[in-house]
Amino acid sequence: MDTGRKAIKALAKEAALLPQEELLQVKAGQEDLTIGIPKETSLQEKRVALVPEAVALLVAHGHEVLVESEAGLLSHFTDIDYSESGARIVYDRKKVFQAGLVLKVEPPSIEEVDMMSRGATLVSALQLSVQSENLLEELGKKKITAIAWDYLKNKNGLFPLVRAMGEIAGNVSILIAGALLSGEKSRGTLLGGISGVRPCEVVILGAGTVGEFAARAAMGLGAHVKIFDDRQHRLVRIQQSLGTRVWTSTIQPSVLNEALKTADVAIGALRGEGQRTPVIVSETMVSAMKEGAVIIDVSIDKGGCFETSRMTSHENPTFVHHDVIHYCVPNIASSVSGTASQALSNIIAPFILGVVSDGGLVPSIRSSNIVKSGIYMYKGVITHQGIAEERGLSYKELDLLLAAY
Repeated sequence: MDTGRKAIKALAKEAALLPQEELLQVKAGQEDLTIGIPKETSLQEKRVALVPEAVALLVAHGHEVLVESEAGLLSHFTDIDYSESGARIVYDRKKVFQAGLVLKVEPPSIEEVDMMSRGATLVSALQLSVQSENLLEELGKKKITAIAWDYLKNKNGLFPLVRAMGEIAGNVSILIAGALLSGEKSRGTLLGGISGVRPCEVVILGAGTVGEFAARAAMGLGAHVKIFDDRQHRLVRIQQSLGTRVWTSTIQPSVLNEALKTADVAIGALRGEGQRTPVIVSETMVSAMKEGAVIIDVSIDKGGCFETSRMTSHENPTFVHHDVIHYCVPNIASSVSGTASQALSNIIAPFILGVVSDGGLVPSIRSSNIVKSGIYMYKGVITHQGIAEERGLSYKELDLLLAAY
């Protein structure tokens, strides 16, 4: 026996001295995901988190995608479209929410959080102003890791999904304004201009993404555009982005009032620093506008920037006040839900694949700023100071939490 043991030890020692194969590092967490896409139930929401083409991309990478029946119906995608893309159509809503990764457009309701698995990951919009009051506490109880797609910031410091929705909202606002100007409630006016006829005047409040693309659309039709913003650097930027000289001004009540008196269309595209958009157009200013003029208040989801604005719906989108047509539908991008859903998918699907290729959520957070920028809750703990202070809750730094893993 002793002789045998000595021989084995000698062979082991000899083998240890031989050249060894290099072991390639295998990233942890690269297992296949189960992704749930529920049907949106929030008021006015017609979008879906992923379109069939994006589902096919994820399935091709080995992930299972569960789509609730009729989740894409309002975006004009059928269950057959998703099934042919490799998704599994699910009729039990609870099963979709029990997936390890849940993708939504709007924030979940308390009832939807109750259906989620403990420790799951949620990707949705944050929208503190419209989400349930106790949502953050309920997410915390389930130890959810939550990522806000409207907080995702790329390496250039831009918010790609917010910008995409802003581009849509800007373009759609002008299309809607044109339809209302030529409708029965207005004076049969063509938005834009033709030879020998005075062009329409469009006043845009806000020089952000929505304002920029509203200006592009209006100028493309031949309208005369005036842009107001309370930040000078934004006015400079929009001049450069448009590539042409356009009438701009800081927000001065007397100047704004004069511009609105001759305006055919006024677009509200302001975003305040807080949860409420500042009201900069008084009822007196609105009453001085032309009969049949159109107001499109894109800011209505945060209260609106016109004193006369009140929230309307896709079913009953307009009302007339002081002989001025008001369109105050929140989530204006949802009115073109097919395009908006495709824009969401174009960013969310590669984002998910990037997280997986990095080896999972924790390695991805450490190596990718875009992932880190979107996280506001990690394993049930709020990690975003601003959100915690808004709701009067405690928070912890994400880096400190990650150090424990």
